[in-house]
Amino acid sequence: MAVWMSDRIVVVPLDMSEFSLRALEAARDLVGDLTRIRIVHVLPMGERSTLNYEHRNDQTRAAMSAFIQEHGFPKMDISIREGDPVKQIIQFAEDCDAGLIVMPSHGRGMLTEMLLGSTTYSVVRRSTCPVLVLKPKK
Repeated sequence: MAVWMSDRIVVVPLDMSEFSLRALEAARDLVGDLTRIRIVHVLPMGERSTLNYEHRNDQTRAAMSAFIQEHGFPKMDISIREGDPVKQIIQFAEDCDAGLIVMPSHGRGMLTEMLLGSTTYSVVRRSTCPVLVLKPKK
């Protein structure tokens, strides 16, 4: 039996929440091969001091790696980006030539999305590749 998306890259934006962990689990189930999954984490813009930037990225990467390993995933490559999450997630997916982005919806509701916007909603609208949105369990 062939696994769906087994020959394509799947991008998972990870923010160390249980919601994003579910997206990583779903991506694993879709591709069957963890080497096809690319994890991206987007940091807000900070001071541009090189030492501070590199230190912050290293700390973030170590925390993300520990997070996924304590949830049963092996060590995986984690890309750290800085800036607007929507733009960075979409650009990362394009850079990887991704076939799919898998990300959660935090389930805030339509009114909140209309008034405040939502990273997931914006990625769905702007991405050039398909986006699988996972709804929260009720």
